[in-house]
Amino acid sequence: MSSKITRRSFIKTSTAISASSLIGSNFLTKLVYGKGKVDISVVQGEDYFENTTKAVAELGGMKKFVSKNSKVVILANPQRNNPGAYTKPEIVSAIVRMCKKVGAKEVNCISLLPEQNWENTGLLEAVKAEGGNVVIVDRKDESMFVNKDIPQGIALKKASIMKEFYNYDVLIDVPITKDHAGNKFTGTMKNLMGLNSSTNNRTFHKPGWKTDVDAITHLDQCIADLNTIIKPDLCIVDATEFITTNGPFGPGNLIKPQKVVAGTDRVAIDAYCCTLWGLEAKDIIMINKAKEHGLGEMDLKKVKIKEMEV
Repeated sequence: MSSKITRRSFIKTSTAISASSLIGSNFLTKLVYGKGKVDISVVQGEDYFENTTKAVAELGGMKKFVSKNSKVVILANPQRNNPGAYTKPEIVSAIVRMCKKVGAKEVNCISLLPEQNWENTGLLEAVKAEGGNVVIVDRKDESMFVNKDIPQGIALKKASIMKEFYNYDVLIDVPITKDHAGNKFTGTMKNLMGLNSSTNNRTFHKPGWKTDVDAITHLDQCIADLNTIIKPDLCIVDATEFITTNGPFGPGNLIKPQKVVAGTDRVAIDAYCCTLWGLEAKDIIMINKAKEHGLGEMDLKKVKIKEMEV
């Protein structure tokens, strides 16, 4: 156990160096495996709207995930307006437009964070410009949440999920990958904590959750447990620019891979995103716990990844 703590501490202090040495190298091209059906599409370029559109197209297009007259909910991250700490407006804008184009009846972003966060990050304007809406759920009003059992839960047996979430047919999970003060890594799976009540989220965080290995393990197990009862229909990750230190709020060390990552396997996507800043999936407890739950594949050699530039 002590060796894991030491290694994790090393990862935390060396992430910035590792990430800067990997970006622009040939390392990532070695992660492209298989032909035919694409499990994860990765599009790199300066136009983040175009990256998003192309990434979804490589998976079969939005029509594969959103049917006509369906109600779509988007879970983005407007946490802070510090660079690399929030989902880019261009990415969410592209998603809303694609959903509308294939005939979605309604496209909303739901959030426990105040509207000011959405305004400050430019996300509110981007969503409304494409005909979508932002629905804010009062995190202090317990009547806005419903308790759900987690049959496979190990650390988390119940979750308090916003009722609004269950009004939709399709969930598109749109996190930004970035540093986190506790479990080090934020991605598709951790983003689902944004559906929990504040009271329930406190269950995830034991004393010492930033430094104590048992508390960190508990946090990661809770996240994996939560993911057993909520499955996004599509995940689109902002890996355009993100913080590798001082997460999740920032400001922190910023790197700019300029990538949008899309797919449906949360474990594989998070494992891939780890590589973008020099982390290894095997060192992220949450990813291992999700694999144990059977939520996806963490061995990238078994995943068909297509990377391209636009």
